[in-house]
Amino acid sequence: MKRYGQVLKLRPEFRDDYVRHHAAVWPGVLAQIHRSNIRNYSIFLRDGILFAYFEYVGSDFDADMRAMAADAETRRWWALMEPMQQQWPGTPAQQWWANMPEVFHAD
Repeated sequence: MKRYGQVLKLRPEFRDDYVRHHAAVWPGVLAQIHRSNIRNYSIFLRDGILFAYFEYVGSDFDADMRAMAADAETRRWWALMEPMQQQWPGTPAQQWWANMPEVFHAD
């Protein structure tokens, strides 16, 4: 299992819409997250900053992310979410969420 932390900006005018949509994520999107070997997934929001945490339990992260990106319902969800979001400064163009290195963990 590998832990991931990621950040992204939320456009302030979409805060309420974003929170409302995430209170009822589409079942097909949740199923694809699970099929892509993501567990214990959370998104936190503070002052326009989205922080995501999840645990990856698969053996080929890139392949699982390609499968997620190929899923039609997930693509529709992303099309709805992306106008509400803004990349973190310095994030590579091919990446939406900015990955954060883990610098500490305690069980």
